[in-house]
Amino acid sequence: MSDPLQPPVAKKELKITEIHGQKIDDDYFWLRFKENQEVIDYLTAENDYTKEKTKHLDTFTDELFKEMKNRIKEDDESVPYKFKDYYYYDRNEKGKEYKIYCRKHLSLENEEEILLDINELAKDYEYYKLRSFKISPNQNLLAYSVDTTGYEKFIIHIKDLETGETYAPGIENIGWNFEWGDDSIIFYNIRDEAQRPYALKRHIIGNPSERDVVIFEEKDTERVVYLWKSKDHRFLFMNSESTLSSEIRFLDLNMPLGDFKIFFPREEKHEYSVSYKDDYFYVVTNSDNSTNFKLVRTPVENIAKDNWEEILEHNEDVRIQKTEAFKNFLVIYKREEGLPKVDIFYEKDNEENHTIEFPESVYSVWRGDNQEYSNDFVRLSYTSLITPKSTYDYHVSTKKIELKKEDEIKNYKKEEYVTKRKFITARDGTQVPISIVHHKDINTPAPTYLYGYGSYGHNEDPEFSSSILSLTERGVIYVIAHIRGGGELGRPWYEDGKMLNKKNTFYDFIDTAENLIKENLTTKNQLVIAGGSAGGLLVGACVTMRPDLFHFVIARVPFVDVINTMLDASIPLTSQEWKEWGDPKVKEFFDYMLSYSPYDQIESRDYPHILVTTGLNDPRVAFWEPAKFVAKLRVLKTDNNDLILKTNMGAGHHGASGRYEYLKETAFIYANVLDKVGLVQK
Repeated sequence: MSDPLQPPVAKKELKITEIHGQKIDDDYFWLRFKENQEVIDYLTAENDYTKEKTKHLDTFTDELFKEMKNRIKEDDESVPYKFKDYYYYDRNEKGKEYKIYCRKHLSLENEEEILLDINELAKDYEYYKLRSFKISPNQNLLAYSVDTTGYEKFIIHIKDLETGETYAPGIENIGWNFEWGDDSIIFYNIRDEAQRPYALKRHIIGNPSERDVVIFEEKDTERVVYLWKSKDHRFLFMNSESTLSSEIRFLDLNMPLGDFKIFFPREEKHEYSVSYKDDYFYVVTNSDNSTNFKLVRTPVENIAKDNWEEILEHNEDVRIQKTEAFKNFLVIYKREEGLPKVDIFYEKDNEENHTIEFPESVYSVWRGDNQEYSNDFVRLSYTSLITPKSTYDYHVSTKKIELKKEDEIKNYKKEEYVTKRKFITARDGTQVPISIVHHKDINTPAPTYLYGYGSYGHNEDPEFSSSILSLTERGVIYVIAHIRGGGELGRPWYEDGKMLNKKNTFYDFIDTAENLIKENLTTKNQLVIAGGSAGGLLVGACVTMRPDLFHFVIARVPFVDVINTMLDASIPLTSQEWKEWGDPKVKEFFDYMLSYSPYDQIESRDYPHILVTTGLNDPRVAFWEPAKFVAKLRVLKTDNNDLILKTNMGAGHHGASGRYEYLKETAFIYANVLDKVGLVQK
């Protein structure tokens, strides 16, 4: 019998790729075929090894899970929002994994109507994820989309709210979203074999989905198709979008069987978004070298660019992100000095235009459930590293902000924690912001958990997590590095961390780590780094560049096999990603990507402790990338540090779908963190 503490060693089966006069050897290409029983056996063996290797933490992991569960309010309810004649909300019940979606007619004092109990729908599935939930205009029908594997193959179900009947069969293979046209029409996007949402269809309620009409098909494999509705429900918008280019069409829903019109034809490096208010389209656009975007408007009846009236000019220090239109005002979401800001806007040069003030200097804010076009208030979601998620209504006319709800966190005292924002100097002189939270009684140097992402222009803003308290209350410093490649400091911040500038992302993270050590916040033997997906690429690249700098590395669903994935357009998302990372069929990009691709940069040397996670059904970062990364590390690393791979055999990119099961996954990771930094009592 084999020693259960001996790690499994994957067989080698050489595959050679020749490109640009080079040969790329891949001993583990065979791991991508999950229909091969050998692949499943290998993943199972790795899971068994992980279980055995971490069994000394089983009791502690259970304690952490109970601790995390006991912090949250298990019986909880969202703040209701009004849509026409009903108040809509969702709630959780103690002991149940999933939400229950409800409404009440006219008054919150009236009887509750349960629309969907996800617990009942999910009872026969290992994984069940609700994607979208949309009520028909007359509020008699509910359309909702679900994924039951983690592979993000969504199905639309339509429920008659008067009879309780759910029509069968559902509409399969939809993309990420859909919208009601009127009470009998649904528009939705569909996917191709590479999981790209590439076309728009129209469904007539009562007809079989086989008869649904294709309205638009995008042939360019670098583009995806998605749709949304104006807040007053007059227009349906569809964007055929690549990373650097938009092409929006619109349909007047007074004629839902009519034809879409192009708002502005696609141009390379021209991105824009559109909202509607008072017979005008409001356009956030980067045209005319407006790197951080500007706001223009144009009459619906004459949308030619010659009629675009500038409302907010381009500002090198302020990134305009999007607008939200209400009957009496416009909401503008932007970023300034690395923080999200929200403006109330009436018209150009109006003295009533103003920026909403928030109670903290470092925070996150995003739009909430704003369903009513005529509302005189804006609902916002707000949080910080020390403030639990909160729902605010900002009353525009009085400029008063009303707290509707702050999530209840048990056994938590906000005043016992300290949060701050500072800048570190990267190697090229760039000032990189970081957000920090820790207990007020911390003694430094202390164990530190450094998290980052840094891709797609995504803003990794500071948000409260009740789970992180299991680290910070034990003396861990939690740090977010807002590195280049993200969007925190505007569009140039993103541009300076992508394509042939991608290494800036990794350098910023490494320089942040070195700064934390230099400033005596932590030491190399106390430093944990973590990231997921593109953030998994981040920590994978950093650990192959500087394996001496970190004590423990957590790579969740990591994108680590950059060259092989970007060369294969049959893999979901690949073709849409070329504008983010580069196309390795072009030698300049190939050479650059090869120089940081973690899988290709593994050498025979010492590495820190490493924990890698993945999901067997992940369509975004296929399970074989983490599996190959671990298999190659196993045979080349020269240390005795832990290297473990944990595969969720019934989930995808985002892990478990149930709230308790997800907490268990988090508890497992944090138990390993606390163990590695010496904070688990033996």
